[in-house]
Amino acid sequence: MQQRTHRVIWILTGLILFFASGCSYMMKHPVETNPPEVGIETESGERLKKLPKPKNKVVAAVYGFRDKTGQYKMSSQGGGSWSTAVTQGAASILIQSMERSGWFVPIERSGLGNLLNERKIIRSSRQAYNQGNQQGNLPPLMFAGVMLEGGIISYDHNVKTGGAGLRYFGAGASGEYRQDRVTIYLRAVSTKNGKVLKSVNATKTVLSQKIDAGVFRYVKFKRLLEAETGVTFNEPTQLAVKSAIDKALESLIIEGVFDDIWQLENPQAINSEIIQSYVKGKEEQQRTDMFGMKDKVRPYTFSVGATGGLNQYAGDYSNAIRRPRMNLKFAYLLDETWSAYLGTGYSYLAAQPGFNKAFSYAKLGMRYHMLPRRVYTPFLEAEFGASVEKPVPFTSGLPRSFNNIYGHSALGAGMKYYLDKDRQWGIEASLRMNYFFSDKMDDVVHGHYNDYTWQGNIGVSFSF
Repeated sequence: MQQRTHRVIWILTGLILFFASGCSYMMKHPVETNPPEVGIETESGERLKKLPKPKNKVVAAVYGFRDKTGQYKMSSQGGGSWSTAVTQGAASILIQSMERSGWFVPIERSGLGNLLNERKIIRSSRQAYNQGNQQGNLPPLMFAGVMLEGGIISYDHNVKTGGAGLRYFGAGASGEYRQDRVTIYLRAVSTKNGKVLKSVNATKTVLSQKIDAGVFRYVKFKRLLEAETGVTFNEPTQLAVKSAIDKALESLIIEGVFDDIWQLENPQAINSEIIQSYVKGKEEQQRTDMFGMKDKVRPYTFSVGATGGLNQYAGDYSNAIRRPRMNLKFAYLLDETWSAYLGTGYSYLAAQPGFNKAFSYAKLGMRYHMLPRRVYTPFLEAEFGASVEKPVPFTSGLPRSFNNIYGHSALGAGMKYYLDKDRQWGIEASLRMNYFFSDKMDDVVHGHYNDYTWQGNIGVSFSF
């Protein structure tokens, strides 16, 4: 009866996984299509429309905004692909962004040859039907005071990749992600003297995600249950290019205002929320590396922390038992990379047969932070201290007084991660080797090496 119940559970698990993430939808709507929709507006495009109004609109021309990456799409089959990684119509995107920003009067130059041919046709038609009538002449073409130049400079594949998964008894789920990155450069050039007035750039990540789940299990002899399902999300590359162009155009407008290349209708609008948010974002970006990790100086001098973990005894007894340990620590930040700390705690050591001891200890140490300005930082530690043997609580037959004091040193390495933007609260994990200056800690003197322990710790800290 119990075996049959387990079979039913596995069958239900497989069916749930199969139908949970969209298979039922595909079976119900196998050929459903959607009507055309108005193009999606990006967040950076919305910001463009919220910019303060200009004193005078800038007549600007775009002759071309080409793909200069030389990149092609990655083929999932492992072979070559002749499709380009980014759109070849970036000039059209830029012209639309210029028009929507309200700062420019875009004039047609990308299709200048077509425009001139059409004007020739109009003139010849008017001459044929309005012989000698000068009122039929076409007005001259507008000329641009500024040209916008640049292009899509790079498209980097697999800037970040990662994933996670869990499988137990043939059932499990996993997820993967990949980040590509597109980079845009944009500059404004004066048509009067050819001077480059301002040059800016912008980047945008392109995210791809995959989530799947499945079950593979024998529910009965010669009866195999197998089911799998999943879903994939791929951010459209065209929208990523549009977002980067919109951001570059926003930068060009605001930086041009700061450099007095063009003016605001209301000079007080320089303090508007959207311009100030741009300034703040630019300052943060200057502290960010190529992988999106932000550098920030920690403005605190002191920290307190509490950790707990396990001791693994290594000495003259062979069958070691893992026992708990607790620690409190007070640290002083000497500079960005170095800190000194004082610590105290309580730990247990045990092995079979017959070794079981408790210690209280005090220690003085130094820690080196490898990446002090990052939200995470690996660290190295070195310390000296003394352990005092104490009675083991709730254990009979052991003395109830201090027995011995043992000096020790320790070396360790770990990782710390800050949980908040102010970098006050952090969590950390470390692995250390604690070496005693005596071989008598376990009451047995044997061999050429002193007793030592391995320690695994995890804890929390608060800086102030």
